[in-house]
Amino acid sequence: MNTRRPMLDADIVNQLRSAASPPPPAALRRSRARVSDWFTKSAPVIQWGETRSPLGRLFIAVSPQGLCAVDFGRSEVEFLRRLDPRARLQKDRQAVEQVTAQLYEYFSGDRSRFDLPVDLSALTPFQQSVLETARRIGRGEVWTYHRVAREMGRPKSSRPVGQALARNPVPIVIPCHRVVASDGSLGGYSGGSGLEAKRWLLRLEGALS
Repeated sequence: MNTRRPMLDADIVNQLRSAASPPPPAALRRSRARVSDWFTKSAPVIQWGETRSPLGRLFIAVSPQGLCAVDFGRSEVEFLRRLDPRARLQKDRQAVEQVTAQLYEYFSGDRSRFDLPVDLSALTPFQQSVLETARRIGRGEVWTYHRVAREMGRPKSSRPVGQALARNPVPIVIPCHRVVASDGSLGGYSGGSGLEAKRWLLRLEGALS
């Protein structure tokens, strides 16, 4: 029995060599130019800014659909890495002025709810539903993870609810800090400063002594 492998003809060999070799410089330049042109004309734009707050340096980002990120307790580099990598990032303090103003009012005790469009498009429908439910919790109130699940009509989903709250891209504005464990413990918190920030926010609102 002949077990020798058949010889590849010259055309196939040349095709394989061509596929394995890098493209010529001119082709690379054209490809990069097309990507750059698309990025400039079509990539989504996220505008961001920063401000001081009682929780330290606070970062804010907005998309054309609304507020898409609030973060604190992290560096600027860490914050920017959390934004959509496909977007063009523009630092523009004026673009986030409305958010900044409402946050100042919140920290001073003059605002209990935020009147801002929020962009949750990066999340799953379930995660969006959890956050929209948490948005109903009033200042000074606390709900349990189980209550959030029950309000959604998903009473057995306490754990997924907690996981969704941990993905909250706009803490404070969507008050996931107002959700605690059934045993009265604080549970988790998605804000950059962790449970220390959650405890501080609940004290600010009068829900924790």
